[in-house]
Amino acid sequence: MAVPYAILIPLLLFPIFLLQTPIMASSDSDILHCLSLHSHSSFPISQVTYFPNTNSYPSILNSYIRNLRFASPNTPKPTFIITPTHLSHIQASIICCKRFSLHIRIRSGGHDYDGLSYVSQLPFVILDMFMLESVDINMDDYTAWVDSGATVGELYYKISERTKIHGFPAGVCPTVGVGGHFSGGGYGNLMRRFGLSVDHILDAKIVDANGTLLDRKSMGEDLFWAIRGGGGASFGVIVSWKIKLVPVPEVVTVFRVEKTLEQGATDIVHQWQHVADKIHHGLFIRVVLSPVRRNGKKTVRAKFNALFLGDSEELLGIMNENFPELGLVGEQCIEMSWIDSVLFWYNYPVGTSSEVLLQRVPKSEKFLKRKSDYVQKPMSKTELESLWEKMIELEKVVLSLNPYGGRMSEISEVETPFPHRAGNIYKIQYSVNWKEEGNDVANHYLDVIRRLYDYMTPYVCKSPRSSYLNYRDVDIGVNGDGKNATYAEASVWGCKYFKGNFDRLVEVKTKVDPGNFFRYEQSIPSLASSNTLMSQ
Repeated sequence: MAVPYAILIPLLLFPIFLLQTPIMASSDSDILHCLSLHSHSSFPISQVTYFPNTNSYPSILNSYIRNLRFASPNTPKPTFIITPTHLSHIQASIICCKRFSLHIRIRSGGHDYDGLSYVSQLPFVILDMFMLESVDINMDDYTAWVDSGATVGELYYKISERTKIHGFPAGVCPTVGVGGHFSGGGYGNLMRRFGLSVDHILDAKIVDANGTLLDRKSMGEDLFWAIRGGGGASFGVIVSWKIKLVPVPEVVTVFRVEKTLEQGATDIVHQWQHVADKIHHGLFIRVVLSPVRRNGKKTVRAKFNALFLGDSEELLGIMNENFPELGLVGEQCIEMSWIDSVLFWYNYPVGTSSEVLLQRVPKSEKFLKRKSDYVQKPMSKTELESLWEKMIELEKVVLSLNPYGGRMSEISEVETPFPHRAGNIYKIQYSVNWKEEGNDVANHYLDVIRRLYDYMTPYVCKSPRSSYLNYRDVDIGVNGDGKNATYAEASVWGCKYFKGNFDRLVEVKTKVDPGNFFRYEQSIPSLASSNTLMSQ
């Protein structure tokens, strides 16, 4: 549903004391009265507000929890949930959460790996954006306005409805929400040719801590810079994004090749490290490493997933010249449209209808933990062999190696808050999933992934050891209990995500949200807060 921007009430004229004076709520009716007072009467906010005594509250809460670790009865629950369908619903939420001293958690797709978009240890509400899902494509200039509640899959599908020779560089998982994905950087298998999602954002609409709707012109270039990779939830509620589509050929080629250690995986992975970031910019080859059992024996499997922006004949020529070790042959190459390659990469069978991209619920929900690293020097064969031993010992943990280079090396690391550009060979995603319930089981798997992460310390980038914001990981540091963070406290994790861009993000935050209203465990701190000033 598109946000009717033209139908606005004079929220910006409300007395400023309503935005500053905390008043504790005595009942749900007090909160609902405040919300109704500050929202458009033609779009009753009561119809999209869910308190714990509302029948729909449990289903609304759980529908976008993508990590079952945060779906237990012991997980803190929001005071209420709002699913805005109108701009004034967002503005009223900000005003009333200030008035009643409630924190806001902003959820678009629920894929925040550590649940920070829908869990807090302090009294909070969830602003769930899923009803704001419009994708409006302009074929005159190949741009689109995309609401933050739309999914990546919906965006891809809407593009494919209008054009067969355009796409957009974003993620592989179609159920991810656009809001969080874009604001954290947004990478996928087009990144070596086109860069990240944030490299193709032209404008945005954001509601700030005062309840004011801003676009690129009115927010200024500093804030526009910050929300393109610095995490939007530190600065406001991003309602929608204007993006520039990118050209793709009518025919692309994919392949999926698996090799075990017994089939020479060590030599192949070793060579992949030397060519994957230097090969043709239109070729993206991901390696997924997992411990498996074959013929009763424990081993490691390397799965090579590829997308090439061209036909199979050209691809085979590139592979034979640059990466013959994989032994790719014509029968393993599948030509298809770009939209069909999206389905292939999410493991749908060839021939699946693209309408499946409109499904918002993943194939299965699971308990999970993710971590990330960047590698700037290839591991030796001996080091890889030691890694295989560790993976077999620990079991369960999967490593996904995503190549950099190409366009990623051509964009300055200060162009956007996302700094991981030139110098990186590949990024590692550490993954562990499980289905069993219970704290003991969870602690076991969390320990396993952390042990492998610790093991990799000598082989990944240092000073700082870097992480990817959209692979949210509270292990690398938190602000603590959602309170105002000190600069020193936040810089522990902030420098890992943003490197030298962290200081500029703090400056922007201090300017646009000095009171630090938009805060959570890994939000950018404001230098204007008293706690933060004491640390300087």
